[in-house]
Amino acid sequence: MHGVTRAVLSSRDVREYSAPATVTVTDEENLTDMVWANADRFGDAVSFRRLVDGSWVDVTAREFAAHVLAVAKGLIASGLRPGDRVALLSKTRYEWSLLDFAIWSAGCVTVPIYETSSAEQVEWILSDSGARAMVVETAGHKATVDGLVDRLPELTRVWQIDAGVDLAPAVDELTALGAEVDEDAAHELHRSVRADAVATLVYTSGTTGRPKGIELTHRNLLAEVRADIKAFPQLLKSGNSMLVFLPLAHVFARAISICCVYARTTLGHLPDVKTLVNDLGTFRPTFVVAVPRVFEKVYNTAKQRAHAEGKGKIFDAAEALAIQYSQTAKPGIALRAKHLVADRLVYGKLRLALGGRCEAAISGGAPLGARLAHFFRGIGVPVFEGYGLTETSAAIAVNTNANFKVGTVGRPVAGASVRIADDGEVLLSGDMVFSGYWHNPEATGESLRDGWFHTGDLGSLDDDGFLAITGRKKEIIVTAGGKNVAPAVLEDRLRMHPLVSQCLVVGDRKPFIGALITIDEEYFQGWKSRNGKQGTVAELADDPDLHAELQSAVDEANRAVSRAESIRNFTVLPQDFSEERGEITPSLKLRREIIASKYADRIEAIYAGH
Repeated sequence: MHGVTRAVLSSRDVREYSAPATVTVTDEENLTDMVWANADRFGDAVSFRRLVDGSWVDVTAREFAAHVLAVAKGLIASGLRPGDRVALLSKTRYEWSLLDFAIWSAGCVTVPIYETSSAEQVEWILSDSGARAMVVETAGHKATVDGLVDRLPELTRVWQIDAGVDLAPAVDELTALGAEVDEDAAHELHRSVRADAVATLVYTSGTTGRPKGIELTHRNLLAEVRADIKAFPQLLKSGNSMLVFLPLAHVFARAISICCVYARTTLGHLPDVKTLVNDLGTFRPTFVVAVPRVFEKVYNTAKQRAHAEGKGKIFDAAEALAIQYSQTAKPGIALRAKHLVADRLVYGKLRLALGGRCEAAISGGAPLGARLAHFFRGIGVPVFEGYGLTETSAAIAVNTNANFKVGTVGRPVAGASVRIADDGEVLLSGDMVFSGYWHNPEATGESLRDGWFHTGDLGSLDDDGFLAITGRKKEIIVTAGGKNVAPAVLEDRLRMHPLVSQCLVVGDRKPFIGALITIDEEYFQGWKSRNGKQGTVAELADDPDLHAELQSAVDEANRAVSRAESIRNFTVLPQDFSEERGEITPSLKLRREIIASKYADRIEAIYAGH
């Protein structure tokens, strides 16, 4: 990807970069077109592999189209009309993708809900969206919804994916319900949906306040899909495969999954990451998509296993070599020779853990960190870090094979533009940017101004058009001394240490910066064994040896910032942050205000005596 960074000529010196490549979506297109085009032209291509009783079963493009049409006819027969909202609450599985396309084929709007959502969150989303129908996965989910229906007069139908007592599976029930619907009429309906029709309402994770419904149109998602395929032509193509294990309620996983359907890249769904290593070995994907925490766990697990088996020095040397290899523009003969040896001893085994065929990975949702990025690229599995929000239909900037710069989130994708405002805020535009917040004109007006989406993120553009994200405007900490500190820089560095699971940097209106640190339970077991310790995290929270090792991690993180911004004191929490306790979102973002309130005494203790 090539282009010229443009400086906007004004006294504010606002910098802007636009991708030279473009994408086009005509007014008559919609997201279901790919289903019928694939069935007609590539009917025997394997679109999906379904996990059935422990085995992967192929689903061709022709079979998928038939499944979509049958379920869409059922939705039509149930009385749903174009524009009606249909909620979908389920883990990641084949039926999720099937129902999503079927809902669109019936002219309706999908409202995804995380399957971990509380009853209160489910009620808010169903009520705010005005959903007329809903598909849940389990009897437990249905029981939750049954307890809410009296307060949801617009919700008239609820289907369940898994069979229950006197309850047929949703796909079977809808297929039977639509058996008499005329196929030509059903096809005419999906052809009538236009690009600017709302395809989905995606509710934010709600790190603060009530989740807002983000309107994404068929045009938004098609622009995203075509831009992603331009960015990753070597990955998103027929014959390749991807295993998705992130929640499809998250727009990042969903957008890449739609890319796979469009590009005829075989897609597999994994509902439970507890079996991830085994399923990677049997599915053998060409690439995977994950959030940084997954890559951190892969790295930490491999490091812990090596040290437990007495091969720690070999792993550590191979790790340093991988980073050096990635950082070297043109490795010499000696470095290439060492890398080849390390590949046979260490790197090959790590790639085998990803299925043995994995060429690359795509990371989003949070910053990855330069050290991990260099490590994975050095072992032969480059992790392409990108940046986007639900409001941008997922990635609007991304690193690619052709253009990769560690420490950045890449250049804007085809059809997208990035501008840095005078206060450092990242502004975005392009066809993938959302049309507004559902029934919330005030929030829409605040975010969409002068043709740009105001993200609330802080960042910078370099001379080559690569974007770096440095923090959130609302998360900036101002110390008592007036120093502005972006917590993300320190938090990302701290999480690089295998002992650290999560951390929250604090210090607003305080004399210095502090941190709440949680421990990675898996790595903690090996650490205890190596250090002759016994007890839980809570029992060892004040252990001097534990604090000494964490202090080294803090010291390393502090090297990235000035002395005034560095962490001067920290405390170890007795348990990790939890989605169930409302401390993190389903996409692993910290709910800062909730954590700060819950651990207010711990925060005050950091500053006691200072």
